[in-house]
Amino acid sequence: MATSARRGPYFCGIDAAMDVVAGKWKSLILWELHEHGTRRFAELRRGLPGVSEKMLIQHLREMEADGLVHREVYREVPPKVEYSLTEHGVSLNAALASLGEWGTERMRRIGAEKVSVNDAGTTGHRASA
Repeated sequence: MATSARRGPYFCGIDAAMDVVAGKWKSLILWELHEHGTRRFAELRRGLPGVSEKMLIQHLREMEADGLVHREVYREVPPKVEYSLTEHGVSLNAALASLGEWGTERMRRIGAEKVSVNDAGTTGHRASA
């Protein structure tokens, strides 16, 4: 498990929260695990078109170190690893819900396109949360 260097000092609560969710894919990993529950690595990668294996591994390790994601390793052949949200991750997702609503309203206001995960893999766009 990676060790987290994120320990402050912080200017405010938003600074501390953004430190944990900083990174292009972390909020989408939270959304994917919330939306679909426990996922294997390959399922997460398919659900997040455009994320590299290296970046997904890095973000999952950081999120595990921050107590947002639980990584369960099953000792079998072939090895099986599953990821799920911890209680702390669920509470962060709930806190981000208002931000998601704000983003949805922004998409409507500016006329932004919402694409599905399947479309995102071919167009280079991400599905919205």
